[in-house]
This record gives sequence, structure tokens and C-alpha cells, in this order.
Amino acid sequence: MPHATRARSRWPGAVAIAAALLMGGTACGGDPFAFNWNDAPDTVLLYSLARPELNLVSGYNFFQGVPVQLEAPAATGSWDAAVDTRGGEIVLLPPGAFGVVSTARISTIEGVGIDDVTSAPSDTLLYVADEPVPMRHGNVYVIKTNRAQGSFGTRCVYHAKLEPVDIDAAGGTFRFRYVVNPICNSRDLVPPN
Repeated sequence: MPHATRARSRWPGAVAIAAALLMGGTACGGDPFAFNWNDAPDTVLLYSLARPELNLVSGYNFFQGVPVQLEAPAATGSWDAAVDTRGGEIVLLPPGAFGVVSTARISTIEGVGIDDVTSAPSDTLLYVADEPVPMRHGNVYVIKTNRAQGSFGTRCVYHAKLEPVDIDAAGGTFRFRYVVNPICNSRDLVPPN
């Protein structure tokens, strides 16, 4: 049997197997394309860039959920926000504050709790790209991340919301809790039902 004929004869079998796998996944109540995410906040401690010690984590990559050491902030684009002390208060700095080209942005939503923020602002004018954002209790901050590789090969931004837990300007530390949406380009900040 010629090679092309053998390949065509396997096609219906491959389609049947793929359909069975897909049906098996959905028959068990699961959507194989769904992103299951949890809105229980994670807590993170970061250190101000103003502290004299070396090797402290001052930046954070919200999509990957990892703290980043920023010995030379302009040398890497793998972080979305950094902690610093400016004018005697703790601030978050987007990469653009260091001249780093990035899609990362920060928006402030005043006088609400983290559970009250259900979606990221759509108005791009509500985000800061290149200036310090003072951290204050009683506010929630929405992070639009740097572009990252999505599940299906696309370039995506992700959105997170954070709420300050402990702001210690004298000690140069900032503890916050946050939730990130793992769905490419979605502004939702609560999981779908």
C-alpha cells in the first residue's frame, strides 16, 4: 500500500480517538479548554530597593507567581512591579519607571477591599506605566502584566489584583495578598462560575 493511502486510512481512526478523548473529558464534567483558577489570595513579602542588603527580592512576576531579585532593574523584563521607598513611603514601580519597555501597568482603586474588585479597568488612562504608585491600606491595586506566552502560542497580558497587608516604610518591607487571572487577555478578577 502506498504511503499516502496508509496515512489516509489512519485518519478516521485518529479522529475517532481524539473525539473519544474529548468526550471522555467532558463526560466527566470537565471542559478540556477551561482554565481552573482559585480566587483565594496568595500572600507575598517583598523588600524595598532602598534597603542596603544584596540579594533581596524586590520585584514580582504576577503571572508566574514568583519574586524576582532586581539588582539591575533595567536588565530584565521578567517582572511586573517592584517595591521601593520614595518620599518616606512604600511605592510600587512598573518597569517603565526604570525606562524598561513593558506592557506592565498599575491601577489604583480606592476605598475597596480585594473581594469587591471583580474586573480590571478597561480605561487605559487609569493605569500608570512609568511612575511610582504609593501603597496605602484601604486600596486595591490592579496589575496588568508584562506580555507572556499564552497556552496556545499567543502573546498575552494577564491581570491581577493586590491588597496591602503590611506596609513598613521604616523597615523597607511590603507584604500583600493577590489573585491573578490565568486567562489570556481577560480582565476578570474572579473565576467564572
